[in-house]
Amino acid sequence: MRILIAEDEVEIAKALQVVLEHNRYKVDTVHTGIDALAYADQQNYDLIVLDIMMPGLDGISVLKSIRAKSLPVPVLMLTAKGELEDRVAGLSAGADDYLAKPFATAEFLARVKALLRRSNIYLPDILELADTQLNCNTYELITAKNMIRLNNKEFQLMELFLRNPRNVFSTEQLMERIWGYESESEINVVWTYISNLRKKLSILESGLVIKTIRGAGFALEEM
Repeated sequence: MRILIAEDEVEIAKALQVVLEHNRYKVDTVHTGIDALAYADQQNYDLIVLDIMMPGLDGISVLKSIRAKSLPVPVLMLTAKGELEDRVAGLSAGADDYLAKPFATAEFLARVKALLRRSNIYLPDILELADTQLNCNTYELITAKNMIRLNNKEFQLMELFLRNPRNVFSTEQLMERIWGYESESEINVVWTYISNLRKKLSILESGLVIKTIRGAGFALEEM
């Protein structure tokens, strides 16, 4: 799952990013409201963590713009202010939850997980399609005949495919979702990992196949 952190205090943003990445979330971080809105417009996030007090464009204005565009992404508001009027302003603008600074890391992570569970994109840690399962805790790809543990990038690709069966992903979309915009990975890296997954599905005698859709990309389908 992909999360955007919009927080003008760099050290706080870094700390939150470490916590989320440790829990296997992919994280982008920005420090201004203008950048937050640009990233929200251009990328498909599963959650946005949004500070209210940011330079250029405050969090409430960013949130109103996001909701005006009917983006369904859940938003957790962060602020140093704990007054009732600030909580009301954030929730009235369309925030899904509100957390006042300072807060405990455990509480922050619990709020994040709760919002992701309540969103439409939430799925359990055991993903299954046809005769094949992916354990998101152990990175194990499993059929009745065998089991293979995937490496990190293989797991991220397989998780994306299993959470979106039959959806077509272009090579560029896969690079964005798995390697990120900042990566200098070449397109053939994506092809290499797709090839590796295909070999492992074959070894497992899985009923799933990663198909190449000519001129469009790749899709996970049942045979």
